Amino acid sequence: MNGDLWLIASVLIALTAIVIGILYVWMISRERKAGYPLQDERTLRINGKAAIGAYYISVFFMVAEILWIIVGREFLGLPEPDTGYMLLATLLVLSGSFGGLRWYYGRKGDT
Repeated sequence: MNGDLWLIASVLIALTAIVIGILYVWMISRERKAGYPLQDERTLRINGKAAIGAYYISVFFMVAEILWIIVGREFLGLPEPDTGYMLLATLLVLSGSFGGLRWYYGRKGDT
């Protein structure tokens, strides 16, 4: 990326993060004014189950990445992938699996 495009992308990323933060604070304040608790037993249980599931999914994903690097490098002669992209992929899998499992357990109910 050239300098101008990088500056525009950085500003847009910063503005997006600020807007998401403002929306998050606004939603929490609206919930408090309505009298709803932020955490109850059900949401704690859903978040706990989703966190454990996301942990195991991310561990298995990291093991698969490590095996891919070892097999690709030792047996197939592939170059090593960039560490930043590997970390980004792991972060996306972790956050995506937590969000997906949280949504799934929230829709599933208490069974």
